[in-house]
Amino acid sequence: MVPTARRRRTSEGPLALYREKRDFSKTSEPEGAARPVPGHDGAPRRFVVQRHRARRLHYDFRLEIDGVLASWAVPKGPTLDPSVRRAAFHVEDHPLEYFDFEGVIPAGEYGGGDVIVWDLGTWEADEAGEPPDPGTAVRSGELHLDLQGQKLRGRFVLVRTRPDPSGKEQWLLLHKHDEYAVDGWDPEDHPRSVLSGRTNDEVRAEPHRVWHSDLPPDKASVPLPPAAAAKVAAAPATADELGALDLLGHEGIWAIFGRELKVTNLNKVLFPPGPDGAAVTKRDFLRYSAQIAPVLLPYLAGRALNMHRYPDGAGSPGFWHKELPTHAPDWVPRWDNPDAAPGDSRTYLVVDEPAALLWAANFGALEWHAWTSRTEQPNLPTYALVDVDPGDNTSWAELLVLARLHRAALEHLGVEGRPKLTGRRGVQVWIPIAPGPSFSETRAWTEQLSRTIGAVVPQLVSWKWQVGERSGLARLDYTQNAHNKTLVAPYSPRAAPGAPVSAPVEWDELDDPDLRPDAFNIHNVIERLAQKGDLFRPVLQAVQRLPPFR
Repeated sequence: MVPTARRRRTSEGPLALYREKRDFSKTSEPEGAARPVPGHDGAPRRFVVQRHRARRLHYDFRLEIDGVLASWAVPKGPTLDPSVRRAAFHVEDHPLEYFDFEGVIPAGEYGGGDVIVWDLGTWEADEAGEPPDPGTAVRSGELHLDLQGQKLRGRFVLVRTRPDPSGKEQWLLLHKHDEYAVDGWDPEDHPRSVLSGRTNDEVRAEPHRVWHSDLPPDKASVPLPPAAAAKVAAAPATADELGALDLLGHEGIWAIFGRELKVTNLNKVLFPPGPDGAAVTKRDFLRYSAQIAPVLLPYLAGRALNMHRYPDGAGSPGFWHKELPTHAPDWVPRWDNPDAAPGDSRTYLVVDEPAALLWAANFGALEWHAWTSRTEQPNLPTYALVDVDPGDNTSWAELLVLARLHRAALEHLGVEGRPKLTGRRGVQVWIPIAPGPSFSETRAWTEQLSRTIGAVVPQLVSWKWQVGERSGLARLDYTQNAHNKTLVAPYSPRAAPGAPVSAPVEWDELDDPDLRPDAFNIHNVIERLAQKGDLFRPVLQAVQRLPPFR
């Protein structure tokens, strides 16, 4: 049992001061392993930066060193601007389990306030001996390091200056002049968590997971009950807001998620009848978009969105629309791709708020495809993707065999991946990764995974590129691991009769003989979310490196 009194320093060690300051019967912070593991196993070290609103806003800069997270409080936050030097105060070491802590520390407790994982990734020490010994470098008062994060990249330096009046070690944190330096770069311009896509305000309103410090470290992160987990990204649409949509005629102004949205052709059929015999109107589609937007937001926020538009409905041909039109309202979030070639799409929609998804839905985007990289680092993927694509002769049972083989392979490798139905006939597997590998490296790893699985059942798989050359066999498509290539987002409708949805499933559901590729649609997936929660959420929480095959 967790003690009810604040833990006293009963033993020496790098976490003694951390534990002495906290009452783990009150705070959801991780207590950490009893004896932090010293040394280093050769794998890339991790770092995390947490935006922490306690008595004052500051950023906690933490580096994995000698089995703990060596930590500095940076009041104004780290920056990529090489002309700026930030004050940094060396504080107590934190346990490695703190790496992905995101939540609310109760008022009255040490550090009380809301915390988000503002950035994370891997780092390497430089000028710290051979082999590198960053612990000694820190004790000596100067550490040079290369960061590979989702926001922070390039060469940084930490230099000890003097103790402050309270006795804390005062350091300076600065970015060197290198290819990643950006003049005027302000961390406050990038307020969202890289773990969940949420802001501090959203975490404070409803954190979606809690730590149980009396559990083993690998099991300490426990999600909230499904009813709460289904609402984590933003406040849900209210009954009054949804009811206002029903009161509109053919078109009108819909007040939703704090915006006023002009909606048109509300009675138009967008999806022909499905197996249940009911057609889906634009009004139905917009209502579903409003219901799913708060759940879907963390998967879309901070990413360019490729819209698959069907202005005349799913019964007519659609087309890709990437460039945000000039008539889009000023409040719609957007991103200008600095690497766009002449004639290519440059300004993309970015769904950083729920109303932006509704604008896209009203614009005829029946399917939503977000980039697998973030706008801050468009050349660095955050997922490795496998698309189990059936051939004309592939049965559903055979497709499930291929999907289950991916489950077995990932379990063998110790890698977290999550499956979802495509809403058509296929299954996709999304594998979250720590930032660092390029698209080509991620694609090479995924190709090796796919070919290893394909070798087990060669009678089911073709590696031919052209569909007509595959003899009706399935393809394990790893080629979507490329810049500006996408897979359909979780919970996105598909342009097919009945408005099927690309629904996440549990791995064990792939063993269910009653599972069907079109089992979920915009009519039943909301109820499923209420019962099971967001089954895809682990792809936002897991941060892992792709291991070598063995």
